[in-house]
Amino acid sequence: MPNENDFFTSRNTVNEISENEIKQNMNYVEAIKAFARTTYKSIYVIDYEKKGFEYVSENPLFLCGHTASEVQEMGYAFYFKYVIKDDLDLLLKINTIGFDFFENIPVEQRIYHTISYDFHLKNPDGKKILINQKLTPVYLTQSGKIWKAICIISLSSEKQSGNIKIYKKGDNKVLKYDLEGNFWKTMDKIKLTDREKEVLQFSIRGYTIGEIADAIFVSPDTVKFHRRKLFTKLEVANISEAISSATNNKLI
Repeated sequence: MPNENDFFTSRNTVNEISENEIKQNMNYVEAIKAFARTTYKSIYVIDYEKKGFEYVSENPLFLCGHTASEVQEMGYAFYFKYVIKDDLDLLLKINTIGFDFFENIPVEQRIYHTISYDFHLKNPDGKKILINQKLTPVYLTQSGKIWKAICIISLSSEKQSGNIKIYKKGDNKVLKYDLEGNFWKTMDKIKLTDREKEVLQFSIRGYTIGEIADAIFVSPDTVKFHRRKLFTKLEVANISEAISSATNNKLI
């Protein structure tokens, strides 16, 4: 019978690691580059010591017509050129409230938090796109300041900018920032039923309502019922938005 050793071929047996190879492990950007090659999302790394971008992936969503190296060279000037005025003010506010939040939690917990928010980028042709950005620390200084952070960019499933949330690894609660009242409020994470996850998973694969019904042995009306529940839970209008929202919020 097959066992776990079957996944490891003798042609790739690793018996020992040299000092030079151990040092390679310190070059974490190579791991991020490898991840970027496997995803449609845009990725970049902020270096808060150097106040710029240490790495920008070649995925085009975040580039606004530039090359990755051009955006990396622009650094924070990129925001001032391609984020609409109202959302630039929003990003500056998120920067303030985000760091205020981190300053008020124990140092040992900071690495486990991710902040998520939405803002508009304007392409050179003038068209705007609403994107979601998730930012999480990679390295902290000894005093607990964020030294380097990774940012993951995808298309937003929301209707407008904002939607500021903080997630903590292993926590079933989400903190959402109220922009009108200027305070954080605690919310339960959205939970999908097994059937709702099934409907989403088949939808991602391009199945029609009828095909999903056949695959999970229910009627098309039952599939429609679960889709409506999904749309309500995720506060979206269609299945494409549901897939995007569920993916962005790690629900499937």
